[in-house]
This record gives sequence, C-alpha cells and structure tokens, in this order.
Amino acid sequence: MTVVTKLADNPIAHLSKADIEQIGRELDAIRQSVLDSRGGSDATYIRRVIKTQRYLELGSRAVLLFSILPPAWFVGTAGLSLAKILEIMEIGHNIMHGQWDWMRDPKIHSTTWEWDNASPSEQWKHSHNELHHKYTNVVGKDNDLGYGIMRVDEDQRWHPLYLGQPLWSFINACFFEFGIAAYDLQLGHNLATKERRRNPHFRAEAKKTLRKIRKQFTKDYLIHPAISGPSFLHTAAANFTANIVRNLWTNSVILCGHFPEGVQTFARKSIVGETRGEWYVRQMLGSANISGGKLIHIMTGNLSHQIEHHLFPDLPSNRYAEIAPKVRDLMARYDLAYVTGPMPKQLASAWGKIFRLALPNNFGGRINKTPVRVVRREQVAA
Repeated sequence: MTVVTKLADNPIAHLSKADIEQIGRELDAIRQSVLDSRGGSDATYIRRVIKTQRYLELGSRAVLLFSILPPAWFVGTAGLSLAKILEIMEIGHNIMHGQWDWMRDPKIHSTTWEWDNASPSEQWKHSHNELHHKYTNVVGKDNDLGYGIMRVDEDQRWHPLYLGQPLWSFINACFFEFGIAAYDLQLGHNLATKERRRNPHFRAEAKKTLRKIRKQFTKDYLIHPAISGPSFLHTAAANFTANIVRNLWTNSVILCGHFPEGVQTFARKSIVGETRGEWYVRQMLGSANISGGKLIHIMTGNLSHQIEHHLFPDLPSNRYAEIAPKVRDLMARYDLAYVTGPMPKQLASAWGKIFRLALPNNFGGRINKTPVRVVRREQVAA
C-alpha cells in the first residue's frame, strides 16, 4: 500500500499487508453484525425522525405567517432552521445513501426521495455516493475535498489566488447548497470549453438543476411568503435566514469530517490496485469524528461518526454510535489515529488548516506543515 508513504511520520508504516487485510475482515464482521440485526426498532427510529421533522417544519411555517411580529419571526425562523437541518442531514442524506432501502418502503427509499436542497437527488447521489465515497480524500479525484476551490494539501502547488481561499470558503459555506449543485454538475470543467458547454448531457443536467432551484425558490420565497399576507417580506427573510443557517451548519459538519489536522489526503497513484482492506484503511485515515451527545449526533445526521459512516455508508445512521467503540478499539489495536474531538475544536482545526494552506509552504522561513500525530493504544486507553 502506498498511501501517505511520503509523510515523515507515516501512520501506516508499521502495518504489514496481512495486518491491513485482517483489518478489512474485522470491519466486514462489524458490518455484517449490523446487517443481521436491522429490524423494527430501526424502522421506528427513522419514521419518528421524519414525523418530528415534518411537524417541526409545519409548525414553524405556521408561526411565520405572523412573522411581522418579532417574537413570531424569531421562533419560526429558529424552528424552520432546525427542521431544514434535520431534513438534509439525518433524513435526506442518509436515505439517499440507501441506509433504509431494506425496509422496502417506497416513501423512504433512495430511488424516490427528493430533498429540500438545490441539487437534484440523482446528481448528488452520483457525485457523492459513487465518487466521493469511492475516492475519499484522493486529491484530484474527490471533489468534496476542497470543492475545487481550495488548496487542501501541502503537495498542491501554491498560487497567489489561494490567498483568498478563507474568504471564498466562507462565501461557499453561506451558499453551500448552490456550491454543491455546481460541483455536482462539474460546472468549472463543463463550462471551460465550447464543446463541453454544448454537450447534450451537460445541458440536460443543468436544466434539471435550474428547475430544482426554481422550485426551491418558489416554495421559500413566493408561496410561503404570499400566504403570510402582510408578513410577506418578513417570511421571505425568515426562509432566507433558515437556508443560510442550514448551509453554514452543513458545511461545518463536512469540514469537521474531512479537514481537521491529522486527517490524511492521498495521491491518485496511491489507490491503484487498492484492496478492500486498503480501502477501509483509507476511509479511517481520511475521516474525523465529532464527539458529543445524542443531540449533536442527530443534528449532524450522525456524521459526527464520520469514520464509521465512511466505512459503512449504507448502514442505518442510528447504529453508528453502537459500532463506534468497536471501530475505535480496532484502530487502537493497530496503532491508527482515531481523529475525534468536540465540534468547536474540530471546526477551529479545519479553518486553521484553510488559512494555513492559503499560504506557501515555506511562508515565514518555515515549512508550513503540521506533522501527523498517531494515537497509540496506551493513549486511547488513558
């Protein structure tokens, strides 16, 4: 295995090929144990979450009919923000991963679910499920890594344009759903030449995205405000605020899951001939968790267990907390870093990295790079 072997402190140097394949077998066993035990309690969980989200959204939109009154505006906006976060994180994202397809409920199925987001579900499933999860943190292959606008690794050649990456990263966070829609379309690539711009497939997909965006705008900025009567502008502002809050939250969760210090990136050549065991190891080294209680887990769509999610993206999200100790123990036994921490710490680390990589590697006469710290078994046990 050749991933991250360029690091001075190589986090996998101590692993043999046999070790890596044994890791794969142990993880396969963890996955199978969940598959064998899925059942009624899991189905009840997701149905309860969907019901809660719908009541929260309906109630919040009802309150916003009177948003001309400041208390109604604040209560309705807060509730709608939470409802939108729940819909995209714990519900939409996970349903479209196929986590609940085993229920065979056509209303809660990856082939039928359309989420409250600018990106059409089919496009997102291709760019996320088929590309991001296959090429996790592989520079030049995983578009989720920097979204094509950020320098994400010291080995990427620095250019003065990267000095602005903290600013445009923040702008991207505010309007994250549209950034995702743009990269699902591979907009930068497809607009680069006249031939690509005229490509029938690209034009058809672009029209789908524009229709979806128009539908979202009509719902949030025309229909809902219109039935608010004299509260039209206040309700439109509330919807705009809720969408910004949802975008900032979603972006923050994604940054915490893939960008804090200690999370590895990989060169394209490192995945040539990759075995299942090696794929598992790359997922573990290329992801980070957020520590916290049940509330943080559900509000992040259980992507607070990003390591477990990347190992098993199609397992029910409510089961990640159950298997997380097993995964952490496995990584400790093989001296692999289990990167985790509270959300403020992880987010500060991710943004620190964004600022650090905006500068050249030798800025200030020093190597602009933070060495990887490998957590040992005795450290985890402590």
